[in-house]
Amino acid sequence: MPMRSAVRGVVGRPLVAPQSSARPVLSWAAARWKGSAATPKSEAAAAAAAKKEDAKPKAAEPDKPQPTPPDLPVSFLDVSKAMHRIRDGIVRSDMKRSHFLSDLCGMEVYLKQEFSQFTGSFKERGARNALMCLDEEERKRGVIAASAGNHALALAWHGTQLGIPVTVVMPTIAPLTKVNKCKAFGVNVVQFGQHILEAKDHATSAPQFKGMRYINGYDDVEIVAGAGTMGMEILEQVPDVDYIVVPVGGAGLIAGIALATKTLQPEVKVLGVEPHFCPSLTAALKAGKPVHAETTATLADGLAVPTVGGQAFKVAQAHVDGVSLVSEKYIALSVLRLLEMEKFVVEGGGASGLAAILPGGPLDIPGLKGKKVVIPLCGGNIDVPVLGRVIDRGLAADMRLVRFVTTVSDRPGGIAELAASISQAGGSIRDIYHERAWLHSNMDQVQIKVVVETFGEAHRESLHKALEAKGYDMNWGDDTEGGASAKETW
Repeated sequence: MPMRSAVRGVVGRPLVAPQSSARPVLSWAAARWKGSAATPKSEAAAAAAAKKEDAKPKAAEPDKPQPTPPDLPVSFLDVSKAMHRIRDGIVRSDMKRSHFLSDLCGMEVYLKQEFSQFTGSFKERGARNALMCLDEEERKRGVIAASAGNHALALAWHGTQLGIPVTVVMPTIAPLTKVNKCKAFGVNVVQFGQHILEAKDHATSAPQFKGMRYINGYDDVEIVAGAGTMGMEILEQVPDVDYIVVPVGGAGLIAGIALATKTLQPEVKVLGVEPHFCPSLTAALKAGKPVHAETTATLADGLAVPTVGGQAFKVAQAHVDGVSLVSEKYIALSVLRLLEMEKFVVEGGGASGLAAILPGGPLDIPGLKGKKVVIPLCGGNIDVPVLGRVIDRGLAADMRLVRFVTTVSDRPGGIAELAASISQAGGSIRDIYHERAWLHSNMDQVQIKVVVETFGEAHRESLHKALEAKGYDMNWGDDTEGGASAKETW
């Protein structure tokens, strides 16, 4: 079995630390399956292995829940109560088996459509549960939260429905559409700070908010319990599920789903997915506690939480089977696949679970092939301009949008000849730029930068051969991960 470094959870399950490769496999399940080709060297070894397997504790029956460890802040009873409490106020989102994605990924892929909630995300589950748990005095004083998007929308909507005053502090970088939606719900919107941490500090320390109950979007007990109701729905809709692959931000969603799932059906594997640019749960598992993770802007902006919640981490550490990191390329590609194949508009964070299982992704591994895999599509709030950029990134990742630099004769018809050659090869020019001043070639040539639409990688290769046959020397710059060669050329 391959060597790997591991961090032990409170139940002793190894959670593998991130690798530096382009396709890190961080879950213990991935490492297990990579080593599954090994066979016992003798009949005695085989018998010993079988005996060891038989000695393992058997999975609990669905009607015989496993008890929650007493030191965890959230129990299965909390999730069960939340399920009963919020059932009349949220959508029981549909589950769809995707024929196209199942064929593409080599798994039975089921999509949990949480973007169909009224405000467009799973956050409504925790928000409504937290609001309904307030006592009479807390209801009168109102609640406050800091959020740049989905949590603010969920709290604003359900606060209005329940007659509870809500104040949301949103950073100045929050999308205008989400700010306006919150205002339309009739809640008090305060814009403060350049990022979510400054907004949170203001919400928890400003004197005008004293006495209000602060509701953390991913770490309050009621929030985690509310998120766990999705896990119960998943088991009802796909009783024989093998894997649940969950996007991870502050870890509240995966903690709740894992708690519910492991209590009812402990044999089901719960795997988390984080963007490479914000590995907060990965860092916490490695350190054994929540720590600050260096973050960079990501297409999965809803997952950009630099430090996971303390309560959520305790639950996740006990129940989650592993975490993988996914690159921006696959996040963009997953948004594109959902749009084209399922006609679903899903934000980058909501599509990250699918990103991990796409061909070439970190969970594109033998152990998941042929298995039933549920992907919660946990949010659909994406700005239209951002959606356009993500689609272009997805097309580039799919080699359906490519770019190259070449030189042509600086005389009438030089660029036209190049354009005609591209057209004859079946390409469609998206953009074309020419450069005369900053060149090291002779004065009779001009540098041309071209962006071309193709049908995919095979078409890109045939385009290259066709242009090469006509004497064009091309420098391709379609490295969607921003490699050195692409930066130098472009």
